[in-house]
Order: sequence, then structure tokens, then C-alpha cells
Amino acid sequence: MIEETNRQIDEKNRWRLETPGHQGWQRTARPDDAGRYLMISADCHCNEPSKIWAERIDRKFRDRLPHIEVDDKGEKWMVVEGYQRSRVRTRNIADAPRGGEDRLRGEAGRDPLDRIRDHALDGIDAEVIFPNKGLAMWATQDAEFGAAQCRVWNDWAWETFGPYNSFMSPMAAIMTADLGLAIAEIKRVAALGFRGVTLPCKPIWGAHDARHPNYNLPLFDPLWSVIVETGLPVTFHVSTGRDPRAARADGGAIINYVSHSLSPTIEPIANLCASGVIERFPALRFAAIECGIGWVPWALDAMDEAYRKHHLWAYPKLKQLPSEYFRSNGGATFQEDAAGLKLAEAWRLTDNFMWANDYPHAEGTWPHSAEAIEREMGTLSDADRAKILGQNAARFFKFDAELLLKRRSSRPAID
Repeated sequence: MIEETNRQIDEKNRWRLETPGHQGWQRTARPDDAGRYLMISADCHCNEPSKIWAERIDRKFRDRLPHIEVDDKGEKWMVVEGYQRSRVRTRNIADAPRGGEDRLRGEAGRDPLDRIRDHALDGIDAEVIFPNKGLAMWATQDAEFGAAQCRVWNDWAWETFGPYNSFMSPMAAIMTADLGLAIAEIKRVAALGFRGVTLPCKPIWGAHDARHPNYNLPLFDPLWSVIVETGLPVTFHVSTGRDPRAARADGGAIINYVSHSLSPTIEPIANLCASGVIERFPALRFAAIECGIGWVPWALDAMDEAYRKHHLWAYPKLKQLPSEYFRSNGGATFQEDAAGLKLAEAWRLTDNFMWANDYPHAEGTWPHSAEAIEREMGTLSDADRAKILGQNAARFFKFDAELLLKRRSSRPAID
């Protein structure tokens, strides 16, 4: 079944309209349904202007910011400290249509009013916003440089979205390679009013190196302590901590997405669940962002298996199994993940999963989220759909759910 909409659709994206419908549902995710579920996108992005770093960062860092270089053959290359160079193409997607869905996604989210209109089309009541270009802020082992870039994003994001924080909430970026800088910035952004912080998946940028400190070590206890004091949740977004573009040529885009962007997000989750951090800081809330949820049941079982079977090496001795620390304190966001949703109830994870439309990225569901939800959430109970679509995010990020529902009556009409 394909339902037609008044949105411009090209053939490559027509599959997004496929839906089995919502027959038998007590309520729906349809944007024109006044009684729809509370809909909070726990992962969205902002197409922030690249010039904000050049205009705002300390002059001594300006030459090190992402920039384009031209080689002796006239080829243009994007140069980002910490990343391998990438060729600048005339179009990011060589065969993308000039109109339609891909264009719509690429130009979305320029300012708060655009976001309000766009989310009304998708039925979204609130969103959590992560950087876009700014995901490269951590791509350096120079903690001072990374922290300076994070401060630029934090200041600009709060100036831009702070007035709308009741339903449009940016995450504050924190460079964790230097604890002193990190703690000072956490205190600053908490005082401003941010709802949460986002940390890189690894505190020290680059390939795995056991000599680098990681989040499992007591060294980071002062960081967790100040985060708990502020009451802010911690998020770990995909494609941070190391360069996700480890493969090239045939299949590279898919290999990088699955193996080098999504999968490494397991690392900070295992660090917190298996090391005693949550025992020492039982109020610490954490979530893996944009990494999907199908891996979570497997990862929880794998951590528990390792804790039991590798007992000779598994330290410290925990009061609970690692999986239970995820269930009590953790979360993960997804756009579409049929496998994870089928396992959510059986693995007692319906309180931990948070849906997102990933606006405006192509891997997201905007502006056809209702169809995606109907394709994948038909087997869930009404109560569990409600949790995953909005209630869990409201609790995790401390949104006022009652206020969000009241706000619906003042929103713009859907085109």
C-alpha cells in the first residue's frame, strides 16, 4: 500500500510512502491526527553555517579549521584536522535529482522558523538538536583546539535555539580530552539552560590505543560527578571519536556507515555499563545517538556473557550484570530498525529506546515519519509505541510533555 502525499517525491524515494496503514491502532503518528502520540525526535541536526567557527574562534586556531585546498592538478580537497582528505565534488550525490526529496533534505533546517514549519509537516512536538558540520569538532588530539570549537557551537546554538528550548533543544558539545576544560564548559552550559551534553565516543581522537584514557577509568569520575550535579544527561553521537571513513571505493559508503559510524557507538556504552561507573554514579543518564537499536539486545547479552565466563579477568566485581545498568540508566535512538523493535518487549527495552526522525538527514524519516512508524511499529502495544515515540525522550531530556501537547493548538496549519 502506498499513500500519496502532497510532498514532492522522486522515484528513488518513493519507497518512503509505503505503509501497511494503522488499522486497529488506538491513535496514530499522522500529523493531521489531533490525538496522535506525543512525538519527540531524540536526534535531529542543524545545518549550521560553517562561518561561525571562522568568525568566533580564537585567531590562533583559524588556520586549522576545516578548509578547502587545491592541488597541483586543480582538484579541490576538503581538509579537516584528524580526518583523511576528501575530494570536493560538484555534487555530494552525483546522480541526485535537482528537485524532490534529496534537495528538500539538503536545504532544510536553516533557522528555527523553518524547523517549526517542517516539523509540523511531520507531526513532531519537540526535538533534540545535534551539530552537523560540527561533528568534526572533536577530530583533533589538541584538547584546547577541540574545546574552543565546542564553545563556538555551544554559544551559537544557544543564541539560535535557546529562546525555543521548551520544544527545540540543542545539545552542548564537550571536549573530554582535557578534564579541566570539560568540567568548566559543562558548568557553563548547564547555567545557560541546555538540556544535555554530547561527548565524543572516545575522549582521545583517533585509532584504538590502550594507552589513551577512556570513559571506563576512574580518571573520569570528576566529569561524571559534575554531570550528575547539573542533572544533565550524556549523549554519544555516531561518527565521533575517530574518522568513520575507513573504507573507500566499492561499497565504501555502506561499509563506513555500518562498520565505522554506527558500530563504534557500542564502545562508550560498554565502558559505562561494565566498569562500575553507574554503581558509583547511579543518577548518571546516558544514551547512544543515531546508532539504531537492533544491536542493543545482542550487546547486553554479550556483556553479561563476558562478565560471567571471563570472571577471572572481569573487574571490578559488579552488584548487577552490565545489562541491568543499561536498562536502569541507558538509552539508544533509532530512525528505522525493525529488528530492534521486534526485540524491544522481549528484552525489556521499551523504556530505553527513543525514536527520532533525524531531520533533515537522508537516513532519517522526515517528512514521512508516519509511514515509517506504521511499517515497523504495528506489533507493539499502544503503551509501548507511546513510550518509544515520545514519553521516553520526555523523561530522559526532561521535556514538559503536558506543555508540548498544549502547544499543538498554536502551531501552523499543515500544508
